[in-house]
Amino acid sequence: MTQNLSSYYVFYIAAKTGNISAASKELYISQPAVSKSITKLEANLNTKLLIRSSRGVTLTREGEILYERLKEAFHSIELGEEQLRFENKMEVEHLTIGVSTTLCKYVLLPYLKEFVRRKPHVRISIACQPTYQTLQALEDGTIDIGLVGEPDASSPFIFSRIHSIEDIFVTTQSYLDNLMIRTGIDYHSISDTRELFKVTTLMLMDKENLSRRYVDQYITANEIQAENLIEVSTMDLLIEFATIGIGIACVIKNFVEQELKDGTLVEIPMPFSIPKRNIGLVYPKKQFRNPALESFLEFYKDYV
Repeated sequence: MTQNLSSYYVFYIAAKTGNISAASKELYISQPAVSKSITKLEANLNTKLLIRSSRGVTLTREGEILYERLKEAFHSIELGEEQLRFENKMEVEHLTIGVSTTLCKYVLLPYLKEFVRRKPHVRISIACQPTYQTLQALEDGTIDIGLVGEPDASSPFIFSRIHSIEDIFVTTQSYLDNLMIRTGIDYHSISDTRELFKVTTLMLMDKENLSRRYVDQYITANEIQAENLIEVSTMDLLIEFATIGIGIACVIKNFVEQELKDGTLVEIPMPFSIPKRNIGLVYPKKQFRNPALESFLEFYKDYV
């Protein structure tokens, strides 16, 4: 390495914050010192790394390449320091889990209840967030493990399946009865229930949700069209909307089993089922994993 490590770190912080002033505050050095360090690095590498403007700094293509490599390098250093801290002194183990609100309530909590009983010394933090944010947080090293839908095969993480989930369309019987009175359509007698959606209100998760994107693929492929559309931010709210009878909702069957059993909700038969998908734990492949994560993974293997 031909450059001083501190020069790379100054560039890394400036690129991460996107602002010379913010980098100066984080590094506790003056703004001219930040600029001078980056300029010297660019000169030594004979490469333009940043484009400066009144709004901040923007990475060049070469700057992007260097930044991504430095992010991995400094993250590895942080992991090494963390490992030494665990080895050199006794401290409370800490596990940070990224998970959506829905999966936290319906899937994670039963596991956590037993894990906490067995490992009361482990301090647990839950980051409730969309799946894409959980995967990004794993990549950035700000969480230890995530509970998500199965990622692409190209994912840099290990995926350990818990079980599969199935998306279905549900509503109340009273909604269907009122719909028949209003439109004359009886879903029992029509040959293709897709016709039902043309006169109904369809309720889905919002477009930022990965489940919504999965369902949208099914809707597009099967040419399902709805007269009205309601979008909500959580699965719980979607289920609640369905139970009060204001439309047909696409929900995860595993999470409404009781409502289907007691008749609160009825499932709309579809000509083609939405393919099941897997949910499970994701965690890094090759890096130091703190003892709390190792304990959780061992517990999970025994529990299932």
